[in-house]
Amino acid sequence: MDKSEQGILGSIPVQALSLSLTRSAIKMEHSSSWRIDKTNSVHDLVICLTGRAEYEIEGERVVMEPGCAMLIEANTRFVGQALSRELYTGVAQHFTLDVFGRIDLISQMEKRRWVMMPRWHMLEPLVRHFRETVPLSSTTLVQHHQFMVFLIDFLETAFIGWRQQKQAPVDNPDALSLAIMVAASQIAAEPLDDEIVEKSLTATPYNPDYFRRMFRKQVGLTPAKYQEFKRMERAMGLLAGGSSVKKTAELVGYSDSYYFSRMFRQYIGVSPAGYKAAERRNRDGQFPRGEEDGQVNYPKINRTQPSLQDLQMADKFSHD
Repeated sequence: MDKSEQGILGSIPVQALSLSLTRSAIKMEHSSSWRIDKTNSVHDLVICLTGRAEYEIEGERVVMEPGCAMLIEANTRFVGQALSRELYTGVAQHFTLDVFGRIDLISQMEKRRWVMMPRWHMLEPLVRHFRETVPLSSTTLVQHHQFMVFLIDFLETAFIGWRQQKQAPVDNPDALSLAIMVAASQIAAEPLDDEIVEKSLTATPYNPDYFRRMFRKQVGLTPAKYQEFKRMERAMGLLAGGSSVKKTAELVGYSDSYYFSRMFRQYIGVSPAGYKAAERRNRDGQFPRGEEDGQVNYPKINRTQPSLQDLQMADKFSHD
C-alpha cells in the first residue's frame, strides 16, 4: 500500500513543535587515531561526509561512512573510533525536540539508530554548506532551519513506529494532545488501510469512546472521518495529476465512483470533475477573479482541517 505524501510530523502543528540547538554544530575532523567515550545530556545527530568510523551504542555496532546519519539519544553512552586513514569528517549537532515545550518527541518514537540518507545527492552539498558556515560559538536562525531539514529527512527514513504510550491521567492535556497527534499522524500516513483507525485507537492508553470525543474536539473530525478526509486529499493529488475520476476512486479505496464523487464534494466542496477543471484552468493561467495568485479556495478544506489553536492550546480543553 502506498504511503501518504504526508510525513510522520505532518499532523503536529508547527507552533507546537520546539527545536532547540543546545550548542553550535561540531565540525568533525578526526584522524585515524581518534577515539571517544562519552554521554551527552541531549540528543545528538551525527552525519558523515568523509572517511569511516565505528561506534558501539548499547551493544549495537554502527559503522559510519559518507551519507550515513546516526541519532544518539540523550543520556546514552557511546564509544567510537576511526576506521580509515582518510579523515573522518562530518557534523554533529546537539539538540532537543519537544512538543508543547514539555514532551520529548524523540523518546516517543521507535526508530533505527542509523540510516543511509536516501536523498544524499541533494543533501550532501547542504550538509557541507552547513558545516562550513556554522558559527563557532553560537546558534543562528538559519542554522536552526537548515538542521531541521536534515533531522526531518533522518526521522522520515529511520522511523519505525510510535512507542506505546503510558497511561496518563485524563486531566493531563499535554499527554492527551500527544496521543491525538500520534493517532492523526498514523491515520494520515496510511489513509488507505481499512484497519488504521482501529489500530491507532488500540495503541492509545485512553478509553476508545472518550478518545474519539477528544479527537473530534481537537481535530474537528472523528478518526474515521479524518481518514476519509485524508483519502480525499490523496484523491486531489491523483486528479490533479490527470487520473480519471473512476480510476482515482479505485486508487483511494472506493468501488463506486458515484459514491466517491459524493464524498469528495462533501469534504472538498466541489465535484471531482469540477476540481480537475479548476486545476486545468490554473495551469493555463485562467484564474477566477480574486484568485489571481493561482490558488483556488476550497472552503470545505479550510473548515475540515485540524484547528491549530485547538491542537496547540491544550489547556482550553473541556472534558465531557
